[in-house]
Amino acid sequence: MGWAIALHGGAGEISRSLPLDKKQPREATLRRCLDLGISLLKSGRTPLDVVELVVRELECCPHFNAGRGSVLTSDGTVEMEACIMDGNSQECGAVSGVSTVVHPISLARLVMEKTPHMYLAFDGAEAFARTQGVEIAEKSYFITPSNQERLKLAKQSKSSDYNTEATPTENEGDSHLGTVGCVAVDANGNLATATSTGGLVNKMVGRIGDTPIIGAGTYANALCAVSATGRGESIIKHTIARDVAALMDYKGFSLEKASNTVITKSPQGDVGLIAVSADGEVTMPFNSTGMFRACATQDGYREVGIWSD
Repeated sequence: MGWAIALHGGAGEISRSLPLDKKQPREATLRRCLDLGISLLKSGRTPLDVVELVVRELECCPHFNAGRGSVLTSDGTVEMEACIMDGNSQECGAVSGVSTVVHPISLARLVMEKTPHMYLAFDGAEAFARTQGVEIAEKSYFITPSNQERLKLAKQSKSSDYNTEATPTENEGDSHLGTVGCVAVDANGNLATATSTGGLVNKMVGRIGDTPIIGAGTYANALCAVSATGRGESIIKHTIARDVAALMDYKGFSLEKASNTVITKSPQGDVGLIAVSADGEVTMPFNSTGMFRACATQDGYREVGIWSD
């Protein structure tokens, strides 16, 4: 048993021709956030603190689909979602439809710790954020030129099912923007998970994805912590994160076997996940072209990758 941490920046159809000026900043952010998480674990911070603080950093990066990088709805607005969960207590908090909160993951934790509820959305979540004094920004802060261009291309595609977290077009070299997440376990087997996203490019206003839904995109118990990424509707229907824990609990599967089983049975190209177990195991399977991901364990293992090789 020992500490372990994993983080992701989304799974999808990530082209191997991704330009270096798009690839390198994302890899650098993953490495920096991985180093942050390792440092926090070594200093004795709780896994709940670790996943929140790592995801906060990922929300600051405009190259990922969360926080400032959040993609735009069909109306050109931002609707961010986030969820955090403690494995041992199974306390959790989630938010949806926030448009001015700089760090939705921290608001989700406040929902968990400061309200009798698990989930707040839209105007209610925004009002609660103001009572808590969290960092707020003008809506224009989140609407980046890159995401305005993504929305334009999405509308031009005239697709009724415009991808999950990507905008693959022949005219855009930067074809992927993904949800972010982090899972961690300390040397005592305490677990936590956190996930944050801006949703789908060109989604209908009011659409809610898998990220804030406990058991779908985010789940933790005393056995494991999971954060999923990919096509939200598929992740919800297949209760991806909860199924990993259920296979471990009811069938006695290892973390790796449970995670691979869930990914294999999911629609091809739709899903990726990161997970850690109470024993300090880590796994990061996906069935899409790639997944921005990183992990490290107390015994010295470390990985940062995008594709399967």
